[in-house]
Amino acid sequence: MLRRQIGRKFESLRKAAGLTMEQAAERLDRARATLHRIENGAEHVRFRQADVQQMLDLYGASAEDSELLLAMTAATRENKNWWHDYIGSGLPRWFQLYIGLEAGASHIRQYEAELVPGLLQTPAYAEQVFRMPGGAIDAEATEEQRRAIQLRTERQTLLTRFSPPQLSVIINEAVIRRPVGNTTIMAEQLHQILKATRLPNVTVQVLTFSAGLHAGAMSGAFSILEFPRDEHGKEVEPPVAYLEAATGAIYLDKPHETAAYNTIWADMASRALNESRSQSLIQQAAEEYSHA
Repeated sequence: MLRRQIGRKFESLRKAAGLTMEQAAERLDRARATLHRIENGAEHVRFRQADVQQMLDLYGASAEDSELLLAMTAATRENKNWWHDYIGSGLPRWFQLYIGLEAGASHIRQYEAELVPGLLQTPAYAEQVFRMPGGAIDAEATEEQRRAIQLRTERQTLLTRFSPPQLSVIINEAVIRRPVGNTTIMAEQLHQILKATRLPNVTVQVLTFSAGLHAGAMSGAFSILEFPRDEHGKEVEPPVAYLEAATGAIYLDKPHETAAYNTIWADMASRALNESRSQSLIQQAAEEYSHA
C-alpha cells in the first residue's frame, strides 16, 4: 500500500507539472516502463534517493511534498515486509500486491463459492488445496508446500493483531458440503471457522442452496478491500475489488467497478443466512463430519 501511495503522489505531481509520462521519461532519461511501474506501485521498484530527488525537481514538488516522498521512498529501502521471504516459494508475484493491500485494509469482504477463504483455512485444509492442479505447489514439492502453508498461517495473524481489520465473509453452502480431504480435515476446518466467528472483527454468513440464483453466481469469488481514513476523513487508498484466477489476478479500483461489486455483495448478503443461523448450519455440518 505504501508503494501505491508513492505512485499516486508521483503521478499527481507529474500531471500538475503538465508532463505526459513519455515527456517525463525523456527528461529523466528513464524508460517509460519504469515510470509506469513507479506510478502503479510495483513491488520490485527500487527507489534510490538521487533518482527520487531528480523526479521531485523535475515535477517542481513543494518542500512539503518532497520531504514526504523522500521519507516514504526511504521506507521502502529500509523495511522489508514479512512476505518477502516467501517470494519464489509458493507466493506468485501477482499475489504480492494483494498481500500488501490485505495487510493495510480496515475492512475485507470476501465471497467464496468453492473454498474456505485463506484467512480461515487450517493447515491441513490448505495442504489439500495447494496439492490440487493449479495450486501453489505440486505433489513432490514438500518444502514449497511447507512454506506456502506457513505463509497462509502468517497471513491469518492480522485477524488478531492490534487494530485488526473487519473481516466479513460470505460462503456458498458448497464450501461446507463438498469434502476437502477426509472427514477429520473437514470437521477441524469447520470448527476453525466457528472459532474465528467468536472474534469481534469476524463475521461469516452462509449462502444456502435454497437461496436460489444470486448475483455472486455471475461474478465468481472476489474480495473487496477498504482502507482507513486519515485525520481529515479521506481514504488513504481507494477501495479495491480483487479477482483471482489460476495464472493471475485482476485489481479493480475505479469507482464504477467497485460499485458493481458492492451491489453484488449487497444482493448476496440479503439472501444469505444471518450470522447466528450460519453458525448453526456450520456446527451441524461439523458434527456430521465428526460422526461420519
